[in-house]
Amino acid sequence: MTGENPWIRELRRTRRPTAHVVFFPHAGGVATYFAPFTRHFPAAVDVSAAQYPGRQERFVEPFVDTVEELADHLAAALRRYAADPVPLVLFGHSMGACVAFETADRLTAGDPAAPCRLVVSGSPAPSARREDDVYRGTDQEILDRLAELGGTDAEILGSPDLLELLLPVLRNDYRAVARYRPARRTVVDVPLLCLVGEQDRRATPEDAAAWKEHTSSDFGLRTFPGGHFFLMEHQEEVARLVTDWTGSAAGGSGPWGGAGNGEEKKRV
Repeated sequence: MTGENPWIRELRRTRRPTAHVVFFPHAGGVATYFAPFTRHFPAAVDVSAAQYPGRQERFVEPFVDTVEELADHLAAALRRYAADPVPLVLFGHSMGACVAFETADRLTAGDPAAPCRLVVSGSPAPSARREDDVYRGTDQEILDRLAELGGTDAEILGSPDLLELLLPVLRNDYRAVARYRPARRTVVDVPLLCLVGEQDRRATPEDAAAWKEHTSSDFGLRTFPGGHFFLMEHQEEVARLVTDWTGSAAGGSGPWGGAGNGEEKKRV
């Protein structure tokens, strides 16, 4: 954790970083879920993750029940990093994509020149979201959704005690996502890279492509084999792609060498 700041868990810091990647967890997710990525980013890249209240060391704190309020807190917590000259890469997966997007909007509204990049993963664009009221369902219906998405440790699924702790977190987070509505058709002026799994039924490649409408800067879309949690099956490839894209975007051209708001769809 960063000093007295409970919102950011620093997973790895270096003395002279070339970039700083901050992960934003999915519904029910925790900061340490992304710790394995520290093995795959170059040694000069700082890696951190957001820690939402109500889980791990913040277990006793009340949940935050809206995407917008989470973004308010995280933008405040990240402002010190946004002042650094190295790129700040906000990487949100699933629910975290919406939180990262809103956080980027807040950070750049205060400083349009902030060296910010945005990576969204496993999430429909805000303008392509569909109604989903699973949070109103029974515990079993929520667990069925969890099983459908995959990516949850079998030890958790097989432990009634752990599930009892997890279910309130999931219900809160699913409710936050279901109620998320951008106050306007938000467009951020930061390079945006979208990642999606080819077999993800909750965020199809078509839903993901709509993210292009939410940036006035460079846009890229990459598809991976796999479902909703494809990124954990392709950690090395994801880290390499984000690292290369961040460097290219910082150079003022498109993420893959093309200028402007271009789009490249590629199966990694």
